[in-house]
Amino acid sequence: QVQLVESGGRLVQAGGSLRLSCAAAGRAFFTYRMAWFRQTPGKEREFVAALNWSGTNTDYGDSVKGRFTISRDNAKSTVYLQMNSLKPEDTAVYYCAGSVTPSNNGDEYHVWGQGTQVTVSS
Repeated sequence: QVQLVESGGRLVQAGGSLRLSCAAAGRAFFTYRMAWFRQTPGKEREFVAALNWSGTNTDYGDSVKGRFTISRDNAKSTVYLQMNSLKPEDTAVYYCAGSVTPSNNGDEYHVWGQGTQVTVSS
């Protein structure tokens, strides 16, 4: 079983940049589709970005296209989310997740990290 630990969340000003990391433990990591989701209190979980096992196929949620970039380093068992041009509405807890299916639906992801808080001030 793969275990995931996110890091990198903090308070940042609007317009700034931040890079989140998701470190994985478990040999199956390199076979997983990996994704980032985010959630704020009272709102549904939102898909942010995902990529396949090789990192050659990426998908993004409409609200982050052109601003966020997902990548992975299988040698380091780590997934990254580079976030640029941050907006206050990007404030959320960001979760890293893994799936064995080619889906962007959070219900198809069976491995989740504990989350990292990103707060964007205006």
